[in-house]
Amino acid sequence: MVGDVLSQAEVESLLSAMEGDAAVKQAVAPARDKAADAASPGKPREKVTPYDFKRPERVGKEQMRALQTLHEGFSRNFGAAMSGLLRSIVDVKLTSVDQLTYSEFVFSLENPTCFNLIRAEPLEGNLILDINPSILYPFIDRLLGGGRDPGPLARRPLTEIELRLVSRITNLFLEQLHDAWLNVLDLTLSVERVESNPQLVQIVPPNEVIVLISFELTLGDIRGMMNFCIPFNTIERIGNKLSSNTWITYGKRTSTPESRTQIGRSLKGALVQLVAQLADTKITTGELLGLRVGDIITTDKDMREPLLVSVEGVPKFRAYPGAFKGRKAIRIEQPIGMMPSQAAAPQSPAPAKK
Repeated sequence: MVGDVLSQAEVESLLSAMEGDAAVKQAVAPARDKAADAASPGKPREKVTPYDFKRPERVGKEQMRALQTLHEGFSRNFGAAMSGLLRSIVDVKLTSVDQLTYSEFVFSLENPTCFNLIRAEPLEGNLILDINPSILYPFIDRLLGGGRDPGPLARRPLTEIELRLVSRITNLFLEQLHDAWLNVLDLTLSVERVESNPQLVQIVPPNEVIVLISFELTLGDIRGMMNFCIPFNTIERIGNKLSSNTWITYGKRTSTPESRTQIGRSLKGALVQLVAQLADTKITTGELLGLRVGDIITTDKDMREPLLVSVEGVPKFRAYPGAFKGRKAIRIEQPIGMMPSQAAAPQSPAPAKK
């Protein structure tokens, strides 16, 4: 009712409620101001990036991009070489280039596996090539003449005979790796030993950073991984050579008079195949089988027409046949670009030897 009068307790309760509302408004106001500042385009927000001290990134982004570019080309060449070795299509694809600690790498591998310790002079320390058994045993089966159907996957260390067969694969890997790294460093690569338990091999401290380059190999319907481990302390001294600018400048270098002279000097001593085509005609298989010593094969070629001379299968010259110091010879008349009518017929039946 309008005429009712509030008691003292009701008045104090009402004042307490008003003070609570004022405190809430004071607490909400700064939060609204911060949200407005964050949404304001004039004040950019600071980006906070988490940093894991257990996995420090010691290899720069530029070096990582260079390693990725280098091993992308390597994967294509290695796949072609493996296809020739196994006489079956092998697809090799670079899946990742990451940096992590050595302990993380080792504990992520299967046991047993094919764990190769590689010596790469003049680099210090060892590199590691790990071939997953899921793809390694099908490779061995293929080298031994097996078919396309894979057999049961073996979970055991490699035998002596299998190690000899695996060495053909690892040697092929090292050959292609040497060619891929040649623009950076001329490496002398060799396999020091092969282990089956990766946890028994300690080439660097567990917390040492390594660069892990992973490849996926495919043989028909079979897939498996191959991991190439490079410790950071191994490539720390050549970090300046691992940059994207190195690859760009290498591909755009212009030739110099000295380089052209050197290439010309090397080509002068190269052996080439020179073939002079006397004539061509067609005969049946029966006539070919019936040929005997003394038989004559007739052609439509005029004896006064020049011969076609090819160098490494490419037509280059026209020449006339003859003899020189008792040996059959040809005399070059003109390059292939000239018409036969532009060259005069030979005046002497004995042309000079070329």
